[in-house]
This record gives sequence, structure tokens and C-alpha cells, in this order.
Amino acid sequence: MTTTGEEHTGGPTGPWWWARWRSAVLDGSLALVSAVECGAEGVPFARDAGIPVFLGVLFGVIAGSVLLVRRKWPIAVVLVAIAITPAEMGFLMGIVGLYTLASCELPRRVIGALAGMTLLGTMIVTFVRVRQSTARGDLTLGDWFVPFAAVTTSLGLTAPPLLFGLYVGARRRLMESLRERADSLERELQLLAERAEERAEWARGEERTRIAREMHDVVAHRVSLMVVHAAALQAVARKDPEKAVRNAALVGDMGRQALTELREMLGVLRAGEDVVGRRGAGVPLAAVREAAAAAASRAVDEVSGDGPCLSELDELIGQSAAAGMVVELSVMGEARSYAAQVEQTAYRVVQEALTNVHKHAAGAKTHVRLAHRVSEIAMQVENEAPPEPGSASAAGLPSGGNGLVGMRERVAALGGVFVSGPTDAGGFRVSAVIPAV
Repeated sequence: MTTTGEEHTGGPTGPWWWARWRSAVLDGSLALVSAVECGAEGVPFARDAGIPVFLGVLFGVIAGSVLLVRRKWPIAVVLVAIAITPAEMGFLMGIVGLYTLASCELPRRVIGALAGMTLLGTMIVTFVRVRQSTARGDLTLGDWFVPFAAVTTSLGLTAPPLLFGLYVGARRRLMESLRERADSLERELQLLAERAEERAEWARGEERTRIAREMHDVVAHRVSLMVVHAAALQAVARKDPEKAVRNAALVGDMGRQALTELREMLGVLRAGEDVVGRRGAGVPLAAVREAAAAAASRAVDEVSGDGPCLSELDELIGQSAAAGMVVELSVMGEARSYAAQVEQTAYRVVQEALTNVHKHAAGAKTHVRLAHRVSEIAMQVENEAPPEPGSASAAGLPSGGNGLVGMRERVAALGGVFVSGPTDAGGFRVSAVIPAV
């Protein structure tokens, strides 16, 4: 579409009732020609009527000038043309007026009535004039020619402008309908594009949140353990060299594991971006954005598909125990396998809770409880009060403030319930219940 309906339906630019100056010039020219025609035809009319010639010419000029208002009052123009038909003047005005009437948005019964009046008036006048000519001997074609001439003349002056006007009016209405439909479709497409842009923006925000949460869960726990082991290494480096060596080895292993997981995640994300970049050539920006959001979602799904599971809880707790934390694990119910997202979410909740203990309650005894129920799995990580509250942050671990938020979002996304808060004994408790399906 190169032209919209708003451009066609804008304010008029012509004078008075004309939409354009071109229309005003056309109507003025037609009125001038009609006035000249009727003025010339007023001369024989004045002679036949026995009135001064200048009155007949003046009458014809005034009657012919009515054509100027054909767009404003088409019915008046047709009525004037019918009224001056007995004077044998106004043929151009009658044809143009009837065409304008038929092309206007008027009821069909009005158009039919005025067209019938024009046809009847023209037929009667033609019949009378031809009969008079036959009676004077000007025509010697026989009596059959009189009705034939009356019918053919009236039809010739009435039918063509009427039919052409009806055709033009129907075509105009069709074009307006098509234009309105095109405008409606354009507005709908624009609305759909805006909604798609909003959905793409929302998807990008959601993917940023998911990727940030995944990065936090993958890296924060191992880095926190590395900091704890580094602090322990600093404390025992001179007193117990063997333990210092073991702590240093643990720090190295955890660092390599964190880098490996981070590299795998970034590799998947970059691969998704490359695919979007190759597919994005020659497509709209909104499509590229949606494809980017979809690629990010697939990337996180691929990373999530290879994520941890509940069977790795022993190893996770063992790493915390190696860092000096006293951790007890108790499992209730019969262990079974769950969906990958359920197991990964449960693992991440326990992992983040242990990370928070390392950060905020160093040295506190921690209890990890896992319950396998009929239709859900429940987990709870509760730490006692740290032995020395003043040294809870001795390791210098920073807190981003996103750990509890990320756990709550993960659990809520699966339709579960997450609760966290301090205990009466001065510790902290994290609890979550996730549906098994």
C-alpha cells in the first residue's frame, strides 16, 4: 500500500463545497458552457414565447449557470433541467445533472423517480416538436416516425448518463470500501507488529533473567567454596602444610570446574547468536529480535538439559564439608527420578542455600533434609547460629542479593512454594516444595 485512507479523507483543499480546486474549475467550466448554450437557445425561445430576446437570453444564462452547484445540490440541477425542457434548452445541464445524480449517495427510488421524470419530459417535448414538424410538412416520413423519434431521443439523452453515473458511483463506493479495508488491515498489522515487539521485548527480559540466574547458580557456589578454601589455606599454610596442599588442590579443582561450566554455557549462547546472525540477513529487525530471544531460550534449555540432578547432592554436600562446614543430609521417602527441570531446581535450591551459609554463617552446623512424597518433592536447608556472629563474614564473600530471588523464581516457575527466613534459634531456614509433575 502506497496510499492510505487518511490521505484520501483529509480536509478539503478547494473553495466552498469543493474538495479540490480541480473539481471547482471543472464545474465552473461546465456551468459556463451550459450558460452559453442556454443563452443561445433562449433566442428562439423568446421569439416563440413573444418576449424580448434579452429576457430569453438572460433566462437561459441563469438557468444554465445552475450547473455550478451540481455537486452540492444535484436534485435541484435535475429539477431545473426538467423545468426548462419545454423551452428546448439545457441539454448539457440535463445530461451532466442526471450523471451527477446517479453517481451520488442518494436513495435509488429518488434517482429512479427523477430519471423517469427526465425521460418522460424529454419524450413529450420531442413528440410534440416532431409532430409539429410533420404537420407543417417539414418531415414526410410517416406517422410511425413521431413516436420512434420521441422514444429514441429520450432514451439517448437519459439512459447513457444514468447508467454511466450508476457505474461510477458503484465503482467509487467499491474503491472506498477497499480503501477502508486496506486501512483496517494496515492498522491491524501495525497493532500486531507492536504486540510482537512487546512480546519480543518481554521474551528478551525473561531470557536475560533466566541466563543471569543460571550463571549465578553455576558460578557462585563454586567461587564461594574457592574463597572459603582460600581463607582456610591462608590460615593453615604455616601450621599444617599437608592440609594447605589439599586445600590448594581443592581450590584448583573447583576453579577448573567453574571455568568449564561457564565456558560451556557461553559456548552454547554464542552458538545460538551465530545461528541468529546467519539467519538474520535480509529479515526485519523484529524477526531478528524474536529469533534472538528464541535462540537464547534454546541455549538456556540446552544448558539446563545437561544440568545437575538429585543424585549429585552427596557430592555437593561433600564439597561443603571439605570446606569446613558441618553438614548433615537426611532423606525421607523412596528416592525416584523426576523431570529434569524438577531435579535441577531442587539441586539449585540446596546449592544456593549452602552458598548462603558459606557467605553469612561460616562455621554454622547445617541440616539438609530431602523428602520424596507422592506428588511432590520437598527440601529444607537450615543452619544453626554461627559460633561467632562477628566472624560470619570473615571470608569476605560478597553478596549480590539475588540468591533468594533466583530460588523463588525457579520454584514458582514450576508451580511450587518457596519460603525462607530466620529461625528462633538465630539461624536461617530455606524451604521449598515442588510438584513432581
